[in-house]
Amino acid sequence: MPDIPRYTRSFLVLAVSSALALVGCAASPGQSENDGGNTAVTVVTGTDVYASIVEAVGGDRVSVTSLVNSLSQDPHSYEPTVQDKLAVSRADLVVLNGGGYDPFLPPLVEETGVDPEFVISATDVSGLEGSGSAAGGEEPVEGFNEHVWYSLPAMSRLVDVVESRLVDLDAANAAEYRDGAGKLRESLAGLEDRLHEIDAAGKAVAVTEPVPHYLLEAAGLKDLTPAGFGEAVEGGADVPVGVLRDTEALVRSGRVEFLAYNEQTAGPQTEAVRAAAVDAGLPVVNFSETVPEGEDYVSWMTGNVDRLIEGLGAVAP
Repeated sequence: MPDIPRYTRSFLVLAVSSALALVGCAASPGQSENDGGNTAVTVVTGTDVYASIVEAVGGDRVSVTSLVNSLSQDPHSYEPTVQDKLAVSRADLVVLNGGGYDPFLPPLVEETGVDPEFVISATDVSGLEGSGSAAGGEEPVEGFNEHVWYSLPAMSRLVDVVESRLVDLDAANAAEYRDGAGKLRESLAGLEDRLHEIDAAGKAVAVTEPVPHYLLEAAGLKDLTPAGFGEAVEGGADVPVGVLRDTEALVRSGRVEFLAYNEQTAGPQTEAVRAAAVDAGLPVVNFSETVPEGEDYVSWMTGNVDRLIEGLGAVAP
């Protein structure tokens, strides 16, 4: 047997045997095995961000499993379990980020034979510049920011596709899916309006990692972080000493409005930059990669916009 880079042979044996035991008694596509015959589309998502979006569109008609659903988990390095593989094998619809962000999921989709028509890559449908070369891939593409869920227009496009696929799978409840999608698009449009009303022209920020890039960009903010800082943090590498010093100097310089801080990839070097910002009296605005417990996508993004405005010292529109 050839070497398999992602899974050990014992993992595969266990996964296949478990799948054979369980798939045989699985419910038919488009119907949950525990819902007494009522239609329920089974969905698997890479992170809870997309789980929340699917649930907002589908409501009680969807049963969603998120593989990464905790602030303590890093999607870049997440290792899937046997249960994850079984969940994907039984899904009617899979929603992933793509662009190299959740590299664990495309192999599961391929190995379990999910119909490609019902696999949605948020990167693929985002319409963002550079997304064509990154769509659905396991590897990051140089120059493309794969954190597409921080782009509200991109998520509106995703809502369109999720709505369409749910209607394809469960036409009898199309009206409910269209209603859920319409309400979600309306909420996202409202947040976009708030961002566009922020007068941030000519203002700049520093970031520890380019996670909230699209949101900051929509508000008109420029990122002045020295090249190489965010890339090193995102890749789990040490930030070069010179780059770290330049970043600390930037947050002390008075040239930026606040430090955008990714709580999920905090480490000694990001904490050093945060400490420098606090010492200089620079506001620190926290952002995360997944939805905090007790929130949904809209409430989370609303909070992000509120914190962004507060970091600018502006009055919320």
